[in-house]
Parts: sequence; structure tokens; C-alpha cells
Amino acid sequence: MKKQWKTLIFCIAVPLAVGGLSALLTRNSMQTFDSIKKPILAPPGWLFPVAWTILYILMGIASYLVITSRKPNGSALITYGLQLIFNFFWSIIFFNLSLYLFAFIWLVILWFLILKTTIKFYQISEPAGYLMIPYLLWGTFAGYLNFSIYLLN
Repeated sequence: MKKQWKTLIFCIAVPLAVGGLSALLTRNSMQTFDSIKKPILAPPGWLFPVAWTILYILMGIASYLVITSRKPNGSALITYGLQLIFNFFWSIIFFNLSLYLFAFIWLVILWFLILKTTIKFYQISEPAGYLMIPYLLWGTFAGYLNFSIYLLN
């Protein structure tokens, strides 16, 4: 299969832009994260932008594989877009609004959307589904962190 470089760059740029805009709107988030009580397994703050950048790139590559698969993908891409919207707003709910319980509920919905996206992507392109697994695992870990922070604060 011939690489469609413009499509690949666009597919990677979309989740990076979503994450970048969310980070811009929550730019004091690491100060907030440093000031709240956290569970024992909370990673250092510097890990979050590194992890998210990697996850957004993997998501973008996965969406590229789905788009270029030549299989029907409308439903998968709608679910993918919906989870990106939920992903975008989670940071604002958690960091800007400090609504930790609501953020956790939002994250549970996001987790199911990630799972649904992963399954739909896998049905279209197995590698695309596999590329979503780190995001699903990180979402699970984020759920632990979010709920623990809610309980501790």
C-alpha cells in the first residue's frame, strides 16, 4: 500500500491539535496537580505531556490505517471523533473546574468510547486496533488517578 503522507500527517495532527489546545486551556494544570493530594502510584508531572504526545501520535496513526483501509469506516471515525471530544473536555473539567467526581464520570464514558473505538478500529485494521491499546490502558490508569484524587481531596 502506497503511503499517503499528507493524510498521515493530517491524521497525526488532529489528535495532537486536540491535545495541544486542551493543554493550552489548562496550562496551569501541573501546578494544580502538584498541589493536590495524590495516590501512591501517581507519576511525576513531567510524564503526562510525554505520555499524551505518544498516545496522540499512536491514535493518529491508527486513524490513518482506518481511513486508508478502503473498508467502510464512517461509524469508527465518528466514534473516534466523539472520544477525542470527550478527551478534550476531561482536562478542563478536572483541572480548570476541579470537579473531580464529574471528571471521573466523564472519564468512564471516555473509557467506553476508547474501547468502542479500539474494537471498531480492530475490525477494520488489526494494527489500528492494537495501536489504540496503550490509550485504553492509560485511560484505565487515569481512571484510578482521577477517582483516587477525588477521594483524597
